[in-house]
Amino acid sequence: MTVTFTEDDEGKIVVDAGETTLGRVSEVGTETVSVDPDPGLADSLLSDLGWGSTTDEDYTVHQDAVDTKTDEKIYLQGHL
Repeated sequence: MTVTFTEDDEGKIVVDAGETTLGRVSEVGTETVSVDPDPGLADSLLSDLGWGSTTDEDYTVHQDAVDTKTDEKIYLQGHL
């Protein structure tokens, strides 16, 4: 099932399937969301995500990478 993003998703926490907090949604597009990475996220985890090193940049998450979403969180597929 493909998740549909809405304006209500802005500000939600983005986590992996193991509940590791990856960041917070800063902007919502039609098929993507921009995620402001959690400042405490280790560079190795950012690298696993393909997000590079810790910067002030937001990163794009495509809807096909999302497993599910709730009122408070967006869950990505798999553990990182």
